[in-house]
Amino acid sequence: QVQLVESGGGSVQAGGSLRLSCVGSTIITVTTDTMAWHRWAPGKQREFIASITSSGSTVYGNSVEGRVTISRDNAKNTVYLQMNSLTPEDTATYYCGSVTKTWWGQGTQVTVSS
Repeated sequence: QVQLVESGGGSVQAGGSLRLSCVGSTIITVTTDTMAWHRWAPGKQREFIASITSSGSTVYGNSVEGRVTISRDNAKNTVYLQMNSLTPEDTATYYCGSVTKTWWGQGTQVTVSS
């Protein structure tokens, strides 16, 4: 049974925006879990992007702070990552996960062209 499903990735030009979505399940509930987004690009280390706690506190990675916003919709059991001012360096597979339950989704690909 799939516990997390990411969507919203795609190809955009530099300067564009994307909103990624991550839908939880009965096991992974965004209202009670600390949720996070990471990304992984070939040849690079996995990188922390953002997290949000059950109380709504957010933390952002240095490379994206000011350009991304993490949020959640409790009624939809969904976490979002709004990304703006994208650059080719943002090209990666983006993973949503529950930090609380150490469970990650399958990822969604983001490709930014110059």
